[in-house]
Formats: sequence, C-alpha cells, structure tokens
Amino acid sequence: MKIFCIGLAACLSLFSGGVPNKTVSKVDLKNFSGTWYSLYSIPTLFDKGSRETTTHYNLNSDGYYDVATTCRDEDNKIRTIHSKIFPDKNTRDGQMKAQFIWPIKVDYWLIDLAPDYSWAVVGHPDYRFLFIMSRKPHMDKKLYDEIVARCKAMGYPVEKLVSQQFPHALE
Repeated sequence: MKIFCIGLAACLSLFSGGVPNKTVSKVDLKNFSGTWYSLYSIPTLFDKGSRETTTHYNLNSDGYYDVATTCRDEDNKIRTIHSKIFPDKNTRDGQMKAQFIWPIKVDYWLIDLAPDYSWAVVGHPDYRFLFIMSRKPHMDKKLYDEIVARCKAMGYPVEKLVSQQFPHALE
C-alpha cells in the first residue's frame, strides 16, 4: 500500500506539471551574506504594509546570521527589525530557520538562487511567504517574470505578490 501511495503521488506531480517546493542544493554562506533588497513578496505578519525593505545578513563566528531588516511602514516611518537566521549545519543546502522572537523558529527556505548571488528567492515549505530579493533595488523584468513562473510551478500563490515599491524596481 505504501508503494502504491508513493507511486500515486509521483504520477499526480507529473500530471499536474508541478515542480517540487524544495530548497537549493548548496549555499555558500559567505556569499549569501550582505545586503539584499526585497523587491516583491508575499508578506508575513511582520512585514505587511512595509515597503522599500532592505535586509542585511551578517554571518557571525557561531555560524548563523545576525539579520537587520529596515523598511518604511504604512506611516512612512523607517523601522528596523532584528532577527537571526540559522542555516542547517549538517547539509549546507537552503533549509534555514528564522527566529524573530526567542525561542520560536520558522522555516526559511532558499528556493532559488543566482549562481553569482545577484538575486535570491526565499520561500516556505507550506507556501506561507515568498520573497524575491536582489543585490540591487531593481531587477530585469524578464528575469522577474522567469522567477515568478518558477515559483508558480512550485505551487506558490504568486498572485499575492506585493511590490516593495522601490522606484524602477523592474527595468
């Protein structure tokens, strides 16, 4: 029965045209460090209504990131949120955990990544959020459309993507 269920799931995946929602296979933690601009997102509770979001990942000597996220809120005030991102020490793939409030950690999956680390996409195994990030506050529209198509194929509700309102975000 177990083999039948696995086979049925595989067939359904093929017929639906879906791509598995999974992380990238390898992340160079030092290359991922630095500043990222969140250009489009399916927001979380922490960042609903925010715009012009910039996140800085600082890899510390303990092997996790100290993260500072700065954005403008609905009242146009600048606010900063501090958090931590914990890479999986055993695999070095894109499965990470975010911690905004101690001791609670949530899945933070790196699901797509440019070979040169010029852009990245962060998602969640249950499709709860999605962030399309770039090293610059803009991205080529064709590249954006390709990323969105891949995210849609993985099952993300891309119709919920919200612009972070960077001027000229898509070129």
